Amino acid sequence: MSRLPALFAVLSARGLAKQLGVYLAGCVVFAAGATLFIHSDLGTDPLDVLALGLKEHIPITIGIAQAAIAAVCIAVWSMWNRRRPVVAPFITFFLCGSLIDLMLLTDMSWIGSVPSLATAVLLCAYGSALIIMSGIGIRAMDLIVITMTLRWKWPFWAAKAGIEAVLLGLGFLLGGPVGIGTLCFLVFVDGLIQPFMALNRRVLRLTNHGLAEQPTRPEAVQVTA
Repeated sequence: MSRLPALFAVLSARGLAKQLGVYLAGCVVFAAGATLFIHSDLGTDPLDVLALGLKEHIPITIGIAQAAIAAVCIAVWSMWNRRRPVVAPFITFFLCGSLIDLMLLTDMSWIGSVPSLATAVLLCAYGSALIIMSGIGIRAMDLIVITMTLRWKWPFWAAKAGIEAVLLGLGFLLGGPVGIGTLCFLVFVDGLIQPFMALNRRVLRLTNHGLAEQPTRPEAVQVTA
């Protein structure tokens, strides 16, 4: 019996290390996809459409615009769930942004626009699935999406597409650029995240810490601050 606390501590540490590994892998994969989206030059994701739209009217950088949007999403999530605001999404924002900057320094001239876009869709969807399943540093928009899924029983893809359609609409009205890549992100990336999560559960035996398999209450979502 005296060995049980030590055993539980070891298992807990291993579980946290596995979560962290899934999270970091998700950030790398998502950043690679975002880099290829930029390289394709066929359109950006809805968040960047809104950020660029805001930049047309306010003297701010894209990074500041994205951080402000994330802050609003976190505030909405916090009030909706009556929980303290979390800071981990900003770490994800900084980490992914830094990785994108590094990846853009590599020579990708050999990758055509269409193959780049197709690969970007798969990588962004899979990277998002890993980040959500890790339960660590879930992106600010996805926190709201998960709450919508748990409270309203919406399919994840429908909630995700709904939120990003709002961002896209606002960005378009503000003059943000919209291209075929933007529509691909909205339809295919948002549509593939949930199937990828299911695939990870069945094939890789990963636990979905971010979105409970059969959630019964809003508190089921595990968000590490």
